[in-house]
Amino acid sequence: MQLYPAIDLSGGRVVRLTQGDFSRATVYEEDPARAARSFFDKGATWLHVVDLDGAKTGQPGNLPALEAIIKSFRGKIQVGGGIRTLDTARRYLDLGVERLVLGTGALTNPDFLAAMLRECPGRFFVGVDVREGKIAISGWLETTGGAPVETMKRLASDGVAGFVYTDIARDGMLEGPNLPVYRELAETLSVPVVASGGIGSLDDILRLREAKVSGAIVGRALYTGAVDLSRALALCRPDPAPC
Repeated sequence: MQLYPAIDLSGGRVVRLTQGDFSRATVYEEDPARAARSFFDKGATWLHVVDLDGAKTGQPGNLPALEAIIKSFRGKIQVGGGIRTLDTARRYLDLGVERLVLGTGALTNPDFLAAMLRECPGRFFVGVDVREGKIAISGWLETTGGAPVETMKRLASDGVAGFVYTDIARDGMLEGPNLPVYRELAETLSVPVVASGGIGSLDDILRLREAKVSGAIVGRALYTGAVDLSRALALCRPDPAPC
């Protein structure tokens, strides 16, 4: 299982939201590049970066911070938040981003999704952020009527390479991931699913591994010290070390 330390950007700083609420943002680091270097030095090979400002506006809002992160982190980076045009997608890929995470654009604009499947196959996942059984879009400020699992099945059949599934109610709460949902997704879908939201302990990471998801995103737990990154990475190896 791949572990992704998370860097959420707002106003050029590293922040974490609680349950997707922009009014409940906590600043953890003024220098995103320093956070990225720290994660790399502890053994991380992937990084998950979200442009929270872009997610709200639909336009890149933290490009200087992202460029600094790319220079500081010598592993692979996946980026989401506000990627709603092919030009924006190409811009990020040209900067050196390995994988994009599409949300609102892919879920509400079939033409954009078709263009991405044609021009950038295999270079993006779709982020499915769920609140009370509904998919949230536009920085989690609106919801759609589509059923999450059925939507993911349809997108996978269209050619989407994988998904990042976030349980918004658990995001930033450190109370554990929604394991039944992740087990269902791992059993139902033939493409990778990355879990996001609620991870607060090494045991949570081990249980996600047992649920057979392909990856897990860890944010607030790393910044508060609830999860030690080096030990978490060890748990994700083929022969994990004990907690």
